[in-house]
Amino acid sequence: MKRSVLSLLSLTVVLTLALNSCTIEVNDGLGDGTTVTTPGTNEGVLSGSGTLSGTISKNILIKKGNYTLDGIVKVTNDATITIEAGATFNVTTTKTSGLVILQDGKINAVGTAAEPIVFTTSTKTPGDWGGITLYGNAPIKAINGNAQALSEDGNNVYYGGTDPNSNSGTMKFVRVEYAGKKIGDGTSETNSMTFYAVGAGTILENLVTYKGTDDGYEFFGGTVSAKNLVSYGNFDDSFDWQDAWSGQNNTNWYAFQTGTGNFGMEIEASGNADNVAPKISNITLIRDANTLPETANSPEITAIQFKKQGTGIFSNVYASGYKNIGTQKAYSVLIQDAATETSQVNTGKIKVDPLTYVNSDNLGAWGYAFSPNGGKTFTNATTVTKVSLTPGAWATVDGVNLLAALQ
Repeated sequence: MKRSVLSLLSLTVVLTLALNSCTIEVNDGLGDGTTVTTPGTNEGVLSGSGTLSGTISKNILIKKGNYTLDGIVKVTNDATITIEAGATFNVTTTKTSGLVILQDGKINAVGTAAEPIVFTTSTKTPGDWGGITLYGNAPIKAINGNAQALSEDGNNVYYGGTDPNSNSGTMKFVRVEYAGKKIGDGTSETNSMTFYAVGAGTILENLVTYKGTDDGYEFFGGTVSAKNLVSYGNFDDSFDWQDAWSGQNNTNWYAFQTGTGNFGMEIEASGNADNVAPKISNITLIRDANTLPETANSPEITAIQFKKQGTGIFSNVYASGYKNIGTQKAYSVLIQDAATETSQVNTGKIKVDPLTYVNSDNLGAWGYAFSPNGGKTFTNATTVTKVSLTPGAWATVDGVNLLAALQ
């Protein structure tokens, strides 16, 4: 040991891991750069089992194995959490739990199609935990054009920076199950995966969010792009953004809404008319039969909604299953307010073309929650096909192939 037993008693231990009947304690909290380890172990390495908790402020490698994620785990102080393919985390549900990468932290979680990195719970109940949250240092435009805003995830972090290319790390072949949790009095909430001001230097590829009680993915400003996303059975919106998120290189987004689900995509720019429209190619949105919105008599049964100056340039969009419920009509696209039509639709910053909209109601027109200035009509494209994604364990949960509806 590098310190005496008496010294250890005074430590603020932020990460404790059981490993081969030994204990690793990373970051002794003394501010002197010392890492405490037991003999015969590698500093900052988890080799197959253990519990992740508290604050990680030094680099840590988590190898393939089975672990527990206990409480809110934050990565900070220029530390990187590296997670190998095949690592599985069973998340504690008796308290609020989540993995949070702060602005001065990074994640390097790289799984494979055959050996994904999985975060799940033993109770398998939607809303069991808070999901994965990344903070970056890219620009945002919050309400009134503010360059910073306070997060709504209960962490009370101000987000928004000046580096559009900031790098929060890499996530590939990562699956989050049963997340999206109301926090405290219910005014704060987390999504299965949340990205606050995350920059374009960050890599997000082949990700799955499964049966969370809020959005599958939500972007709060920033410039990051994402490829090969699966949002399956999430209660609120499959994809959501605000604060003028502007990722330009997004492709292959797939949502399957079943049981409970609101909009396939909910899009806003926090009221900022001057924003850069994000670009997404290849989008498939499928709503299973008998899927109901969270709130009865709600218009949240449309494939894509734009409001509060939200924008998006979408190409090769396939939507299916968006049916009217009672007096509420389901559209391929719903424009929620006149200001968004005037400043975004009519200036070409909202495009959904080409679009195939099938097995749905109101096939020939966009919807408007006001009297439109002209209105938008379209003809179904016959050339748009469903997204194609690599099959494998990364998109399989409890024996269910999440990609089956794409076949």
